[in-house]
Amino acid sequence: MRTIRTRNLSTTILGKPVAFPIGISPTACQKLAHFEGECATAKAAQDLETIFILSSHSNSSFEELAKAAPHGKRWLQMYLFQNREMTKEFAKLAEANGFEALVITIDYTMPGLRRHMLRNEFVLPPYAKYVLLERYHERNVISAVVNISDPDADWSYVRWLTTITKLPIVIKGILTAEDAVAAADVGASAILVSNHGGRQLDSIPSTIEALPEVVKAVGHRVEIYMDGGIRDGTDVYKALSLGARMVFIGRPAIWGLVHGGSEGVKSILKILQEELDNAMCLTGCSVISNLDQERVVHESYYARL
Repeated sequence: MRTIRTRNLSTTILGKPVAFPIGISPTACQKLAHFEGECATAKAAQDLETIFILSSHSNSSFEELAKAAPHGKRWLQMYLFQNREMTKEFAKLAEANGFEALVITIDYTMPGLRRHMLRNEFVLPPYAKYVLLERYHERNVISAVVNISDPDADWSYVRWLTTITKLPIVIKGILTAEDAVAAADVGASAILVSNHGGRQLDSIPSTIEALPEVVKAVGHRVEIYMDGGIRDGTDVYKALSLGARMVFIGRPAIWGLVHGGSEGVKSILKILQEELDNAMCLTGCSVISNLDQERVVHESYYARL
């Protein structure tokens, strides 16, 4: 039993403080959800002192984000583009516009077979343009989206990227110890355990199942984060207990954006924050560092009839 009269959910991520360990994952085309799009989401994260990751498939520009959330903790998600000059320019634009890290997605060498989207003949409306990508692919931006990643990219590409930017590199899309070790070896500062929201390939592991393996392999070398499947504060609690330093949410943030713009996103974050605080209180934890693997067990621990 411990005193839990006051609890502190704050932590540090890449050496900088955040109010609580729940951030917003990169999600594309947010103007489909709300007319302010990514600007509204970034402002919500700024107001609550947490991290917002901007997708390369954004409907808002670097400059618009910097204006909407000038004091926000903003990271940029990008790919290992086929055109290295494009990779270099994205990195430089991120630096110039106050972004604090580059999040490199490595599990998107080609789009997944989303047959429901093919059946629906989904196309973006005119108000939801790929603003960032159109800088480089004005004539055929859809082709650029499909073929955005370099199919020949390997870990040497990441090592090169670390030499041309001063921003820390976060590798997103890792689910195995082997890839985690490789990422750490080429200079990544952090790993985001992610399965692309389950949208890329069926039957891949859930991120909460993959997390312990990655933490065991490189948790002593780099920071580990997780996204995917976070739906309430106890999910956050489990991920932090298993070694994640922070979690990120995708779909829940968009649900909040649809419901109420920036205030809707803030409501979602506050709900998760309150639920995490409640779970910590009821399990005798007053600070995030109290959470460890002794506080959770796998479901297979229990016998079943």
